[in-house]
Amino acid sequence: MNLRLNRHAALATVLALASTSIGAYGAAAENISAQALKAKTDYCKTCHGLDGQGFRGSAPMPRLAGQQPEYLASQLQAFIDRRRTNPVMNNVSHVLDPEMVKALAAYFKDLNPKPLGGGAKSPSSDGKKIYEEGVPSANIPPCASCHGTDGKGADAFPRLAGQLPDYVQRKLANWDKERGQKKDQPDNSSIMQPIAHDLTEAQVKAVAAYVSQLN
Repeated sequence: MNLRLNRHAALATVLALASTSIGAYGAAAENISAQALKAKTDYCKTCHGLDGQGFRGSAPMPRLAGQQPEYLASQLQAFIDRRRTNPVMNNVSHVLDPEMVKALAAYFKDLNPKPLGGGAKSPSSDGKKIYEEGVPSANIPPCASCHGTDGKGADAFPRLAGQLPDYVQRKLANWDKERGQKKDQPDNSSIMQPIAHDLTEAQVKAVAAYVSQLN
């Protein structure tokens, strides 16, 4: 019961933040020149793919294409604030000013390449079931309740459709080490932390394979 209450409280906190700060996101900054934006997006694409579709190198790099701009902006800010840890992104993001963050988030939202794939060719029905129905016995809500039935997310909640399955697996497995590193500054990580913790390895793989094939 306490776990259920904690998750509801975390959701309320994130929704409150979304209505105040992320809800004020608005359109991309008009003060960013096309040349400056292209220089930044070209740099992003060296890791995230020419169309933002993701890339597999020494580690899977996430798909940015089609990502919700509010979410992408919030995560860039999380890297800047060191609320989210990644040795590459912490260094890359700290040079971004708020206007560039908005412009980048808006730019990647408009890209729509096909999913890069890489998951099971015929994923089990377990992933779809967990995504749509959750795991009631473990108090895990449906993924669709935040990420949408089509996996495309909304506002502060990220798009999962077409995301690299190995990236999803790594992020869920390492959630506590990478997300929510400043407890006094909660974001969506407050909701996902217990969910990521309670999903089994098999369930994580099943969900990751399922969302990777959504388009």
